[in-house]
Amino acid sequence: MNKHDLTKEFELFRGQLRSYILRMTVSVQDTDDLIQDTFVRAYTKLDGFKGESSLKTWVFTIATNLAKDLQKSKNRWPENVTDICKEAALNNPEFFGEAMQISTSSSQGHFEIREHIAFCFTCVSKSLPLEQQLCLLLKEIYDFKVKEVAEIIDQSEAMVKYYLHIGRSKMVEVFDHRCSLINKKECVINVPNSMEFFNPKQDVQRALVEIQMAKDANTKDKQTLLDLRMKILQEIDPFESSAAELQLHHLEHNRKVMEKILEEN
Repeated sequence: MNKHDLTKEFELFRGQLRSYILRMTVSVQDTDDLIQDTFVRAYTKLDGFKGESSLKTWVFTIATNLAKDLQKSKNRWPENVTDICKEAALNNPEFFGEAMQISTSSSQGHFEIREHIAFCFTCVSKSLPLEQQLCLLLKEIYDFKVKEVAEIIDQSEAMVKYYLHIGRSKMVEVFDHRCSLINKKECVINVPNSMEFFNPKQDVQRALVEIQMAKDANTKDKQTLLDLRMKILQEIDPFESSAAELQLHHLEHNRKVMEKILEEN
């Protein structure tokens, strides 16, 4: 492969790579820096690419290693991150002023239930050990095979399967206690304040049914509901969705809140 082909192929999966790094770092600035660093590293190390895996897997490996180096110096977020950040937002008039400006003026300021589910997943997954978070993202959201995930994170396939099992179980547990949008009777519970505030006209119950989060809820186990959440993440590009600007604003707020708390502790 020559460098022209690398540039061409890189652009084909650049969007996926960018969203992957964002969901790992929750920082637009870090994401853009890592995208640039990844391309430069791949460009200069292209002679080391032997074609034993796909170029995409090789590039994701480079990006993951760079991001892991950055993330290892930071603590995991607590499981109740959504509660903490919600409280901080309620006490921050500047945050709501900026968010309302985006909501009323931006074409990417339409906050809907699908966007909330994706946003919530991104924040909650930060409470997992890094290896579990990476395995969930790579396997369940970006559709890499177990063998490819093992290569990307430099672990055995057995360990990848273990991380996936533990990570899924933990996410199910957290969602069951903190972000349950439906119950067995298909009734909306724990509707986020942000939904009502930024999109008061949305019929949340109807939206849930349309995305099958509430349809036949009494027949779906918690693992299946987790799969439905992850399917939504597959379908949403956090940089290109109808709520992208508002979501990125929310993520930046959460990142700052958590970094401040973790530094103080």
